Amino acid sequence: MASVFHHSIYVKQDDLDNMNHVNNVIYLRYAQEVAEAHWLAKGTEDIRKRFLWVVLRHEIDYLTPAALGHELLGKTWVDEPEGPKIVRHVELFNVTLNKVSARIKTTWCLLDTSTLRPKRIEGEMIDFFK
Repeated sequence: MASVFHHSIYVKQDDLDNMNHVNNVIYLRYAQEVAEAHWLAKGTEDIRKRFLWVVLRHEIDYLTPAALGHELLGKTWVDEPEGPKIVRHVELFNVTLNKVSARIKTTWCLLDTSTLRPKRIEGEMIDFFK
């Protein structure tokens, strides 16, 4: 269904754990950063005013540790929506090591900002992800 969106991330000192590689919870922050960058890049101001997203579920596979100064290329795409839900995939490719550091799969739910109730993903929201 969707095209792939790219967003670069650089590992900072505050991202590291006591083993000097990216802390496991930081990968979740990176996935959020990639998703938000996609939303801001593709969504119009009108769409962002009328809709918002909430997370229902995260799954993370940690593959290759990233360290201070590494460049990560966040790649994201989505599956076909199911009602108000959509699954977003984020792959964090470690450019420095030429390996995938993590793969994250997140189930999101679209909400109408005026009611804060789930909203079926259709029409212009489908077009957003193409």
